[in-house]
Amino acid sequence: MSERFATIGAVRDGLAGAGYLADDAIATAVFLADRLDKPVLVEGPAGTGKTELAKAVAAMTRSRLIRLQCYEGLDEAKALYEWNYRKQLLRIQAERSADANGEGSFTAWDDVEGQLFSEEFLLTRPLLEAIRASEPVVLLVDEVDRVEIETEALLLEVLSDYQVSIPELGTIVATQLPLVFLTSNNTRDLSEALRRRCLYLPLDYPDLERERRIVTTRVAGASEALADQVARIVRSLRALELHKPPSVSETLDWARTLVLLSIETVDVDQACATLPLLLKHRGDLARARASLTAGGVV
Repeated sequence: MSERFATIGAVRDGLAGAGYLADDAIATAVFLADRLDKPVLVEGPAGTGKTELAKAVAAMTRSRLIRLQCYEGLDEAKALYEWNYRKQLLRIQAERSADANGEGSFTAWDDVEGQLFSEEFLLTRPLLEAIRASEPVVLLVDEVDRVEIETEALLLEVLSDYQVSIPELGTIVATQLPLVFLTSNNTRDLSEALRRRCLYLPLDYPDLERERRIVTTRVAGASEALADQVARIVRSLRALELHKPPSVSETLDWARTLVLLSIETVDVDQACATLPLLLKHRGDLARARASLTAGGVV
C-alpha cells in the first residue's frame, strides 16, 4: 500500500488545511499510524478534539469516515455484522410454499442453509464495513471506554490483523488498510491487550497559544484581540474546581456568540451573561460567576 504522508510536516500542514491545528505529537502519531499500520488510541478529557482529529484526517486524505459509536451493551451484531433474519425467514417460507404447491422439487435443508448464510443476507456493521471497503477509509471507534471489557475482544482481531472471521463465510481480510482511531475519555481502564496494539496519543486541553490560533482559524470574524481574551478566560476557568471544564468546542461556541453579538472586548457582565455557552452545570456556573465578579478571571 502506498504511503499517505511524505513527512510529519506534511501531516501538520494537511490537518491545518482541514481546519485542525495539530502540534508535533499529534502530527507524529498520525504519520506513524500510516507507516506502521497501527491504530491510534487517543485518550484525554471530553472535548479536547479527539473525534475531530479522525474527521480531519479523513478530510485531508479524502477518505471515507466510518464511525463506530461505542456505548454500554454494544455487541457483535452492532459492531461487526449480523444476519438478516427476517429476509432469511421469508426465503425459508418461500421455499416451503414452492414445495407444498408442487412448483419445484423438494429442497434439501443443506441447500437452503447454504443460500441463507450468503452475502445476500449479510448485514455489515462499521468494523466489517471498514475491512471490506475498496476505497480509502478512516475508521473511528469513538469512546471505546464506554463498552464492557469483554466487548473489547471484538476489536482485537480487527486491530491486529485487519480481518474479520465469519464462521459461515470464512475470514475476510482487508484489501487496503484503514487508518484507525480509537478515542477514550479515560472513564475506565482499557485492557493491556488493546493498548498493546495501538499507538498512544494522550490529548489534553490546548495551551494558550494553540487555543488562540484555533479560535482565529475556526471562528469567522474573531479578531486576534478577542481570540486572545477568549483563550485567557477559558484557560482561567479550567483552573477552577469545576465539574466539567469548558471543552474546545464550547470555546468556539462562545467565541462565535461574542462575534455574533459584536463584542470585541469582554467585560464581566458580558462574560457572566454568556457563561452558559461554556459551562453546563449549575454549580460550575455559580463558581465561575463568583470568580468573574471577584476579578479572578476577566
